[in-house]
Amino acid sequence: MKTVRDFARFRAAGRRISMVTCYDAWSARIIQASRIDCILVGDSAAMVMHGHDSTIPATVEMMAAHVAAVRRGAPDKLTIGDFPFLAHRQGVAHAVAVAERLMKAGAQAVKIEGVRGHEDAIGALVEGGVPVMGHLGLTPQSVHQLGGFKVQARGEAAAARLLADARTLAELGAFGLVLEAVPSEIARAVTDEIEIPTIGIGAGPHTSGQVLVLHDLLGCDETFRPRFVRRYLEGHALVRRALDRYAEDVENNEFPSTEESYHDTTDSHGRRVAAPAR
Repeated sequence: MKTVRDFARFRAAGRRISMVTCYDAWSARIIQASRIDCILVGDSAAMVMHGHDSTIPATVEMMAAHVAAVRRGAPDKLTIGDFPFLAHRQGVAHAVAVAERLMKAGAQAVKIEGVRGHEDAIGALVEGGVPVMGHLGLTPQSVHQLGGFKVQARGEAAAARLLADARTLAELGAFGLVLEAVPSEIARAVTDEIEIPTIGIGAGPHTSGQVLVLHDLLGCDETFRPRFVRRYLEGHALVRRALDRYAEDVENNEFPSTEESYHDTTDSHGRRVAAPAR
């Protein structure tokens, strides 16, 4: 099983890191059998799994439940749990309690958006033995402050601020950094400047690795087609066709077949016994 130490080793060797975001046991089992390096249990669960229009409704309880489900499905994959909205802005003691909850649910590391104003919480977690991944650029929990889901760090001042924040996270002991929706050139500059690996999403090809939401790379939402997502499957169409075939078979009384049904049988004494379940 890979650990946070492998992130540094991969960075030093120039080996790109693959990360996928998922939220439940069945999809985690598929990732468990794949070549993916690690799983992020993102607060995007609030949107993808619960139908909200932002990540803000995610709670500690929600995140702990998703972390536990993912870890049960993929016990051998490095699992990173997201801090939900404002969980890191209520003081060091609260941040420690949230990290404890997520790690006891199965996370081996946590991810925290931003850095300014909660440096003490990040530092305390790292000092307490909690591996922390940073997250800069488009930080979805700040969507209202940012004015929407928009590319960040455009312009010299914004780029300089991003680089300064990345340096701070590295100095605080973060083991990695997600860069979301920033110009490729800025992501490259950050990756070259700091020693910890960077994981990009909408940040170009020059980061230390990439992360995508499983449902996005599988094409599960036909209406969601951002530039940064490469679809490796047209999942929505495939699943819809399977459902339509099932509905048609039911309507035409072609499912279940005789082979797919249970039957009474008679034993050697002429007694009827139920057929085994399998």
